[in-house]
Amino acid sequence: MGVGAVLRRRGPIQGDYRLPGVEFIAGDDARTEVVENGIRYRFDARAVMFSAGNRTERRRAGELVRPGEAVGDLFAGIGYFTLPAARHGRAAHVFACEANPTSVAALRDNVMVNRVADRVTIYAGPNEEAPLPRDALDRVFLGYLPSAVGWIPRAVDLLRSSGGSLHVHHVVGTIGGVAEAEGSVRAAVERTGARVRSLTGREVKPYGPGRMHAVVDVELTR
Repeated sequence: MGVGAVLRRRGPIQGDYRLPGVEFIAGDDARTEVVENGIRYRFDARAVMFSAGNRTERRRAGELVRPGEAVGDLFAGIGYFTLPAARHGRAAHVFACEANPTSVAALRDNVMVNRVADRVTIYAGPNEEAPLPRDALDRVFLGYLPSAVGWIPRAVDLLRSSGGSLHVHHVVGTIGGVAEAEGSVRAAVERTGARVRSLTGREVKPYGPGRMHAVVDVELTR
């Protein structure tokens, strides 16, 4: 594949849609494809962020999901977790929500090119408005930054009455670190009335001076 454009970073990621701060240096076609862990991610590099630092989490999504699970991805983007959950995790079905129209278009393309469209339902718009099945999911990914903690009640409501698993992304200070992220997630889960069975946090990557991106895996009963 030839080079269609050369881009230069000109600023930080911006807004709720996490738009990359880039500009054209040469060319006019920023459509690209990244092949990672056997999955093809297609997107427009001008309008969609693709972080190399999240590579481990994308791979881990496919390892966490068990065959036959019903999975929710409340901030699906172009399929960062949806695609590995469906393809490598062999989820029975993934319900993927995404509010950014540009990312939704890429997600629709990506589920087709990765041959998982029959097991992925895409909701275009905020996950709060999506008619997601309540009391029906085994696992929910909450991949929003700087913090997905505020969406924990929504995710808990989607899990089966017997409980399930959440994967909550959160930016914290490097001093509090993973323990701070774990405390925030535990408190949010317990406020819903659910009980934490197990909870483990891990650092994903640095997130600017004095800050880090963490993810907390929590298993709970409702």
